[in-house]
Amino acid sequence: MFVKAGDLDVHVQVEGPPGAPWLLLLHSLGTNAHIWDDTAKVLARCWRVVRPDLRGHGLTTVTPGPYSIEQMAQDALAVLDALATRQTHVGGISLGGLIAQSLAAQAPERVRSLMLLDTALAVPPAETWRARAATVRAQGMEPLVDTVTAPWVTPQARNAPFAQGLRAMLRRTDPEGYAGAAEAIAAADCTEAARRLRLPTMVLLGKGDASTPLASAEALRNAIPGAQLQLIPDAAHLPPVERPEAVAAALCAFLAAQEANPAQDPLAAGLAVRRAVLGEAHVARASAAVTALDAPFQDYITRSVWGSIWTRPGLPRHTRSLLTLALMAALGREGEFLLHVRATRNTGVTPEEIAEVLLQVGAYAGVPLANHALKLAKQALKEMEETP
Repeated sequence: MFVKAGDLDVHVQVEGPPGAPWLLLLHSLGTNAHIWDDTAKVLARCWRVVRPDLRGHGLTTVTPGPYSIEQMAQDALAVLDALATRQTHVGGISLGGLIAQSLAAQAPERVRSLMLLDTALAVPPAETWRARAATVRAQGMEPLVDTVTAPWVTPQARNAPFAQGLRAMLRRTDPEGYAGAAEAIAAADCTEAARRLRLPTMVLLGKGDASTPLASAEALRNAIPGAQLQLIPDAAHLPPVERPEAVAAALCAFLAAQEANPAQDPLAAGLAVRRAVLGEAHVARASAAVTALDAPFQDYITRSVWGSIWTRPGLPRHTRSLLTLALMAALGREGEFLLHVRATRNTGVTPEEIAEVLLQVGAYAGVPLANHALKLAKQALKEMEETP
């Protein structure tokens, strides 16, 4: 899809359950949103993932350079505004990590947490970036392809299909877009901005990254109070492409921990998760129907089940949804099973996964229970198709 963001028509991909917490992912110089493809497939099970092509990259408008990191952060905020997104977790890799730091510094109230991958406070020397900008403006992208892409992946992966895909991605980047963003990196220094940040932050680094090496990652971690650093083995500068499963696992664990913030009031946390899973309309109806008789019980389940179990970081929301479906089917809890089938619209569970769960129920809890649950699921899914 495309959204209007200031002077840009931004190409943006939005995936994941409506109502889930938002997650903005920003890509690196000379690539586009597709470098997050494999990682986003996992993240979109539990989060509403937004992946824009940056200014001058992919299918987004190319404007004359030079650009600035602050300007590109404003672009990202304009995308969030266009999507009516008030708050989001933000992840950025390389150039995207610089933009993420600036975004959080400019609008800390919009950012719930930061994930900074293979990036730094600054990436010197500035002369290198300005020289690259001059080269591509004069000669196009081809002279940079071998030099620029070599550090993106580990030596043993340089002939892999995904590495060839990265080379093609760089070749297809607009020279002016690349040059403008390279000049933004040349001028970037997020040191002071990072020191002012008071957000949960994870710094993630491919262990073999020579472009933003361990010393840069440690300096970034040390600049942001409370930040943590994690290394991804067998990866260089672009781990979401080379080791997407490891990156997804690291990001999922970090994000789940933020959603389960122990400082948060369990009642407020429970209400938030309940709305995200079951939908605003259902929770509003249920709340309106509460009486003196069931008010203590509603408070109990909101605090103890939704606020203390569904918020725990040990399992993704998608997995908890699958487990709940299996248990309700196996116990013959018809009303709760139907409720959680309808909730799959928000948890990211697919009809194919429901079918697999009910096969498991049939094997371990009995065919009649699974058969009845299948009938209920078919009915609920049909109603969901008819009522967007």
